[in-house]
Amino acid sequence: MRLKRRGLLQAGSIVLLLGAHQIVRGATVVAVRLWPAPEYTRLTIESDGLLTSRMASSPRQVALDIDGLTLDPGLRELVAKVHADDPYIAGIKLLQPLPGTVRLQVELKQPTLPQLFQLPPVAAYKHRLVVDFFPPKAVDPLEALIAERLKEKNAAPALPSVPEPDPLGDLIAQTQRPGRGAHAAEVARPAAPAKTDRLIIVALDPGHGGEDPGAVGPNGTREKDVVLRIAHLLRDRINGMTIKGNPMRAFLTRDADFFVPLHVRVEKARRVQADLFVSIHADAFITPTARGASVFALSQNGASSTAARWMAEKENRADLIGGINIKTQDQHVMRAMLDMSTTAQINDSLKLGNALLGEIGGVGRLHKAQVEQAGFAVLKAPDIPSVLVETAFISNPEEEMKLRSAEYQEQLAHALVRGIERYFARNPPLARSRPL
Repeated sequence: MRLKRRGLLQAGSIVLLLGAHQIVRGATVVAVRLWPAPEYTRLTIESDGLLTSRMASSPRQVALDIDGLTLDPGLRELVAKVHADDPYIAGIKLLQPLPGTVRLQVELKQPTLPQLFQLPPVAAYKHRLVVDFFPPKAVDPLEALIAERLKEKNAAPALPSVPEPDPLGDLIAQTQRPGRGAHAAEVARPAAPAKTDRLIIVALDPGHGGEDPGAVGPNGTREKDVVLRIAHLLRDRINGMTIKGNPMRAFLTRDADFFVPLHVRVEKARRVQADLFVSIHADAFITPTARGASVFALSQNGASSTAARWMAEKENRADLIGGINIKTQDQHVMRAMLDMSTTAQINDSLKLGNALLGEIGGVGRLHKAQVEQAGFAVLKAPDIPSVLVETAFISNPEEEMKLRSAEYQEQLAHALVRGIERYFARNPPLARSRPL
């Protein structure tokens, strides 16, 4: 009897241990990803269940303890995913301080402000544990634009001549606030005799990015990759252009593969005092036969068609898919930013959209011959004419093939530049009066 009782106790202990082991394991890693970018680096662990975690940080290291995981091969892939040019992460080590607990020891290249948060399942993603590594001082879009100009200036051969007009430097000097930083001070100098009135800035917004691939074509082409290439081509053309003697400069809301929330895209364009905002996309529809390019402007009174409303709702879900830390967002500011719009802005946006449609129609088929309207969150800058261009339907096999073609990408970029020129020929840029 005593032996039987002992055996039952041992068996019960084994069951309890196995039960505890099952509880500790909890979830299985589905994928790990690392997205390095100048603005921030994102680390993501995707799993089939919710993970419990704790984080401790110092200027040179971040330790993330995760319960319910083991040192499996999927998790170990993180070590090899660290890029040598990552601005923030020098390396990652995996440790197991306790049974059932894995520690990610992230070695830093510079101090960061890490943000840890969870994202619930959405679209093709399961549960995601995310750590964003931000710099202590956020990257300022205006200073980034200045740095780009300085880099180009330093790369150019020095000539013993009268200094060239510097409209970007003049803009910064005129709008300079005390304490704005060293970059602005470098270009704040006495104005040379100028041949131009002002600099024209066009904000280019390649859709999606990072965790959010956008639409994916039948052959695996990702929207985020195609639109970034088109934006780069468009930037190169704009930077070499003038409109009635006024030099132009393109600013990209993202110039690499990382995620930018919708309201941040709007804020960036306003920060650099953009004259135009062009969001570039290549979306999918529910049927593979949909084809042709479209241009959208904002609407205050409902969508112009069922398809336009569907498209806006789909694009406005980008923040859910790309993933933002809601706890760190100022909800009042975000709502205010995305609720501001004016009749004048919408009218100018329709003019820009028509100019772009007229040129895009020359290189490919149009889905709709007129500018459509819907409540796109990314078009809600109250003081910048803003449009969203769907270059083609990536869900259509024929159009996917065209979008992958370097020749067609060049044609699209050229058409968009001609459309911008056409718009400014009839609508000169307004005086800059909004504060930085």
